[in-house]
Amino acid sequence: MTRPVLFVLAVVLLQDPATPVMVTVVNPIPVERPSETILLTAAALKDSLSVTDLRTVRVRDEKTGADLLTQAIDRDDDGTLDELIFQADLSARETRRFALTIAERRIPKREEFRAYGRFNRERRDDFAWENDRVAHRMYGAALETWKQEPLTSSGVDVWVKRTSRLVINDWYMVDDYHRDTGEGADLYSAGKTRGCGGSGLWRDGRLYAPPNFRNTRVLAQGPIRVMFELMYEPSPATGTGAETRRITLDAGHHFNRFELMHSPAPPAGTVLAAGIRVNPNSVAKAQVDDGSLRAWEPLKQEGHLGCAVIVPGMTSNIEAEGNYLALAPLNAPIAVYYAGSAWDRGGQVKTVEEWDALIAREAARLRAPVTVRIGK
Repeated sequence: MTRPVLFVLAVVLLQDPATPVMVTVVNPIPVERPSETILLTAAALKDSLSVTDLRTVRVRDEKTGADLLTQAIDRDDDGTLDELIFQADLSARETRRFALTIAERRIPKREEFRAYGRFNRERRDDFAWENDRVAHRMYGAALETWKQEPLTSSGVDVWVKRTSRLVINDWYMVDDYHRDTGEGADLYSAGKTRGCGGSGLWRDGRLYAPPNFRNTRVLAQGPIRVMFELMYEPSPATGTGAETRRITLDAGHHFNRFELMHSPAPPAGTVLAAGIRVNPNSVAKAQVDDGSLRAWEPLKQEGHLGCAVIVPGMTSNIEAEGNYLALAPLNAPIAVYYAGSAWDRGGQVKTVEEWDALIAREAARLRAPVTVRIGK
């Protein structure tokens, strides 16, 4: 007689995969947040949704009724997915709700990818990455000894884009990316400087920056986020130790997140220096209160380029060794800063005033992240 009762209780306790679990997202500041990336941890999803594979989680926007693109990410490359992300446009101080359900895994189509990056052996060990706004590359070991044009640099290069299409593979294949044929081009030169957002360590009145990276690891390959690591070996020539740089770029954004991990830890009193190359006729502006340093410069071929870094804890800025540098004490095992660019022919930023406004909005977003709550 007890079996039917126990059976009914078991059914009640089992979760119906079609029953939505709600996510509430709050923008706490009077600033619009286009393409805001919303992150849900695997632990929170398993507690609320009893999901075993994050790739089977569906997200529906309660405001528009649309099913949103998602991406599951394994942050440490151990074979276990750690988080799920999706994006939404948030108005100033807006609260939005999203419904989570479990369904068959949906594999994104190629045209849905808005972020991508890869190691490029055929171009002397470049690592190139992009989204629907910007494209960058950094330099690997083979470029140091390339007979045609050797370069030792850990600076950040910029490829300007006037298209939202992902172009890295096509531009490398055709090998004509220094000429703008309608989508943009490589019109910027980082050289041996910090380029557009590279970094180093400042001590004893001198900049110490590693040479080219020696290894890479890709952790996320789109469609929303590209995330990868570049590994640098100790270098007696530059006075730098081993370093890993984790770089993250999300769709719809101009700024990359840089996480720097040094081994061993730098000596006490070492300062992080994130910078921008000083180019002819470039104009720099620093806002120490929000940690930003930007440049606006004419490109030789076409238009103007804006470069910027946002360094939490920034205390000062200087011009040294061909760079504008934002300085901040290196007080934590992992140093974090942000670097971005915008081309006035790209469609999003047309003037230096608009570039300043975008930087200010980004700094405000970083100071006040959205709050995320799962459940009723």
